[in-house]
Amino acid sequence: MNRNLHADLFNLHGFRFLTSLAVLLLMLVAFNSCKSNRRLIKTPIKEQGAGYLIEQLHLNETQFQTITSRFTVNYVYKRTQHDFKGQFRIVKDSAIWISFNQDMGIEIARFLITPDSVKFLDRVSKSYFAGDYAFVNDFLSANVDYGILQSLLLGNDFEYYENASFKASIDGKKYRLTTAGRSKLKKYVRDSDDNTRLLFQTIWLDPETFKIEEIKLKEITKDSKKLTAKYSSFIELEGQLIPSRVDYVIEAEVPIKVTVRHSKFSLNEPVTMPFAIPDKYDRSN
Repeated sequence: MNRNLHADLFNLHGFRFLTSLAVLLLMLVAFNSCKSNRRLIKTPIKEQGAGYLIEQLHLNETQFQTITSRFTVNYVYKRTQHDFKGQFRIVKDSAIWISFNQDMGIEIARFLITPDSVKFLDRVSKSYFAGDYAFVNDFLSANVDYGILQSLLLGNDFEYYENASFKASIDGKKYRLTTAGRSKLKKYVRDSDDNTRLLFQTIWLDPETFKIEEIKLKEITKDSKKLTAKYSSFIELEGQLIPSRVDYVIEAEVPIKVTVRHSKFSLNEPVTMPFAIPDKYDRSN
């Protein structure tokens, strides 16, 4: 991709493009490794209650304190395809750091997302953005928070959301959990907006591993967009099964499709998250 095209991508439209791409990556999951030697115990699929399935899902979720990975991403929007490389780092419940690079390894954009803020550096146009989740929520027509983004990235269930409204069924060769009114637990509600948030969520689980293989998510508002994420190519990392590929779609007036493949990861090692705004950078609105 030449520099003129990059300049076009990183104007205001390009800023929204990369911001949306970063959010998509935050709804995705991690890492590649050698083939797993783990032997899975196969059991016939049979009816199970929602409580049992939720318990098994939580027992088999990815456990971590820090994660880093390199990735390649294919992004399709309005029949135009873009390919990027990059890396991300996560400190559990604290911060998510993402860097996008050109083919030559030159950084073109950097993000730092915390529970309270979203920050962005545009290396091409020499500008930056620093704000809260209002920008992300406006783009997605949804109300997300750090916990949702972190969970979707790792293929985990949402923490601090009640489970009582789930219904269980069998769909083909997978377990399916559905809810039409999942809300945040009261003691974790931060503001009045969260009091009215209800999530329509469908989760498909592998009947042997109880790992999430597919999620469909929609906030119950008139104009909300729908998210589908499919997790595949599971590998074993330090005794845990983690997907190395995610195929992701936002269903909107113009669909957005993203495929992410990860490699060269590390788990539970010290990480840094450098983010300094140069003096000559202009602030974007």
